[in-house]
Amino acid sequence: MDINNTSALVTGGASGLGEATVRALTAKGAVCTIFDRDEARSKTLAAELGSGTNYVAGDVGDEEIVGVAVEQAAGAGTFRITVNCAGIGWAQRTIGRQSEPHDFNAFKTVVNVNLLGTFNVMRLAAGAMSKTEPLADNERGVIVNTASIAAFEGQIGQISYSASKGGIVGMTVPAARDLAPVGIRVNTIAPGLMDTPLLGLLPEAARQALGAGVLFPKRLGYPAEFAELVCAIAGNGYLNGETIRLDGGLRMPPK
Repeated sequence: MDINNTSALVTGGASGLGEATVRALTAKGAVCTIFDRDEARSKTLAAELGSGTNYVAGDVGDEEIVGVAVEQAAGAGTFRITVNCAGIGWAQRTIGRQSEPHDFNAFKTVVNVNLLGTFNVMRLAAGAMSKTEPLADNERGVIVNTASIAAFEGQIGQISYSASKGGIVGMTVPAARDLAPVGIRVNTIAPGLMDTPLLGLLPEAARQALGAGVLFPKRLGYPAEFAELVCAIAGNGYLNGETIRLDGGLRMPPK
């Protein structure tokens, strides 16, 4: 697929991995619709990039507002790319030191945003993308979801986050199979320790310590590297149903 002259929807597109993805796709000629809860950041980024970049503010779990974003992406050009970067985290053990149980509502919130939100965007975007004219091999589009290496090696206190990201990994193959008849590929990226605004809140010494634990190269991953992989997935029409670790060879310890 040639990214140039396509329309793309990027959730969580106003910061971190999503912002880097919006920048990379725009640089390759795509018209991006940013979907993010932070309207101010979305508006600023869209104004900076120009080139038809637009935005919709809302929550990925909201069927109505996601539908609006999908319609906007479909109306902005030939809608062929959807990238799900929106997500949240939560740190809590299954039971605490005083045997107190994990907050059930917190667990549900993480799963609702990360897993159900990803599915909500995927199903609505796929419906719209299935109506585009096919390319070679009858390809109509590609969906890239974002999991985490926590899906495979969740650390102590990551049970809600790991469950939500493991669910995204689990959706990859059946979603690819479901969407094969309409020519839409589905792949997932499982990032490791990425240099996002969340980790940017840590002291520099703590950030360097995290990077030193990576196999090679011994540093945090760059959001631009995530975005490069998104573009590579979009451009490679034979890549389908895969979960790709982007982690410098890191295997997370228990804590």
